[in-house]
Amino acid sequence: MTPELVEVLPAHKFDEKRLLDWLKAELPEVGHRMEVKQFQGGQSNPTFLLDTDGGRYVLRKKPPGKTLPSAHMVEREFHVMGALYDHTAVPVPRVRVLCENTAVIGTPFYVMDFLEGRIISHSALRALDRQDRLPAHHSAIDTLAALHSVDVNAIGLGDYGRPEGYVARQVARWSKQYLASKTDELPAMDNLMAWLPENLPAKDETSIAHGDYRFGNLMLAPDRPEVIAILDWELSTLGHPLADLAYYCLPYYLPSDLEGMRGLLGEDLDALGIPDEQETIARYCRQTGRDGIADWHVFLAFSLFRLASILQGVYKRALDGNAANANALDVGKRASLLADVGWRIASEGASS
Repeated sequence: MTPELVEVLPAHKFDEKRLLDWLKAELPEVGHRMEVKQFQGGQSNPTFLLDTDGGRYVLRKKPPGKTLPSAHMVEREFHVMGALYDHTAVPVPRVRVLCENTAVIGTPFYVMDFLEGRIISHSALRALDRQDRLPAHHSAIDTLAALHSVDVNAIGLGDYGRPEGYVARQVARWSKQYLASKTDELPAMDNLMAWLPENLPAKDETSIAHGDYRFGNLMLAPDRPEVIAILDWELSTLGHPLADLAYYCLPYYLPSDLEGMRGLLGEDLDALGIPDEQETIARYCRQTGRDGIADWHVFLAFSLFRLASILQGVYKRALDGNAANANALDVGKRASLLADVGWRIASEGASS
């Protein structure tokens, strides 16, 4: 439940003295001492713990080397978290400083406050006592509903993305990203790339879409089953809120016995004490004033397609020796399974 810290990976080393000198000028409270460790577990933007005289902070930076277009936008993470922290009750860490000058540590980065809490990556939540699992799921859904209820114009995020056509744009974007990082033939991805543009959701909506909303990116309080921070905003934009909900529900469609998939398929949900998909959807609908959801299979297929494309990118970066996580090679290989599940859902939904 405590994030794993390792020595800074060789591919992500930077000039720590230059960073400390910059921080002394921009964030004087850090003082004169700084120890750096790297968080293990993320697949994209390398993340580091800064232990300083003034307390602990977290630094997130772009990865080194050549990256795909429009990926790894740490500047956007800084912007959205700052707006949410300053103007809403949506739980996010407090961001402190942004540096877009690549001369400091080689890439843009930002620094935010370190929060004490628990991160549980698997939505079965076995690390929690059984009686805390349902409240934790409820808190996660309620927090997502609160995020989707934010008035983006009122908090200065009206220009955070285009307010219409999110799913269509995302399908186009991730099709390009997939093709740019393709290594093997995946027929299910080809099928989804053709099917999704022809089966877009009938109703367009706009909210802040987190883009990677799952338990691995939520921090729970140290002493209670309540979400105290949404982390990892790299994929956030203005988008369709139901894309976030579908992504959160993906574990219901993924096997529980495949390492790294974080699936719930095959689990006894009642025995675990966690809600099933219909209960999750019903609570979200209550919290957001919805009567129900149309085109659910489209949102699920889209979410699986997008995640498969992301993992393909992780895999390609690992082959190129530029991934943030040591197990990226294994993670990337799961793209094929996700695509197969997505195409099955698309096919069954289209024929039912």
